[in-house]
Amino acid sequence: MKLLLEIQENQAPFVIELLSKFSFVKVQPFTNEKERILLGLDQAVEQVNEAKAGRIKLKSALQLLNEL
Repeated sequence: MKLLLEIQENQAPFVIELLSKFSFVKVQPFTNEKERILLGLDQAVEQVNEAKAGRIKLKSALQLLNEL
């Protein structure tokens, strides 16, 4: 199982050290690039969920192509 934790910057070293003490936990800090990609995916999923609930209307593929 993978978990994503958001930790205050000043507390991160302590939490990383603590978690790495457990043999069953693999600690892998995110790079800025990975964080940017995950945030983009999170926003995309949120938009899809809002569209399914009828709160927003998404553009069609044809509309997106016409914008290019």
